[in-house]
Amino acid sequence: MPEVVVTSSGHLKQIIQAGNHMLIADEPAAGGGADSGPGPYDLVLAGLGACTSMTLQMYAKRKGFPLERVEVRLSQSRIHADDCADCESKEGYVTRIDRFITLSGPLTEEQRTRLMEIARRCPVHRTLSAEISIEDRLL
Repeated sequence: MPEVVVTSSGHLKQIIQAGNHMLIADEPAAGGGADSGPGPYDLVLAGLGACTSMTLQMYAKRKGFPLERVEVRLSQSRIHADDCADCESKEGYVTRIDRFITLSGPLTEEQRTRLMEIARRCPVHRTLSAEISIEDRLL
C-alpha cells in the first residue's frame, strides 16, 4: 500500500500525496478554513463509500449478478452512547456513520440481500469497526 503524506499549505489547507495522486483537504469557511477541499471527516466517509461500492462491484461481477450501478450516501454524527443499542460503550459519545446504499440493476431480492451483507465486509468498514492502534513518531 502506498504511503500517504500530508503537508500543511497555509493555515488549515493540506496537500495530500497518496501514491501518484494529489488531493487537497481543508475546513469550510465557517470552521476557519478556505473550503478549498473536503474536510478530514468527509475524506473518511469518501474512503468508506468508495470501498463499499468497489467491494460490491467486484463481488457482483464475480458472482454474475446484474448489478449496474452502486450509489453510497454517507453522513457522520455523534450520538450519546446510551442511545446506541448495538454499541459496547455505554458512557459518553459514539461516532455514528449512516450509510445508505442504492443498488441499480435487475437484481433479485436474494441478490440485494446478499450484497447488503457483503457491504459490511468491505476492508474500510472492517477497519473502522475494529480496534485501531495509531503509533506516533517524531521525525
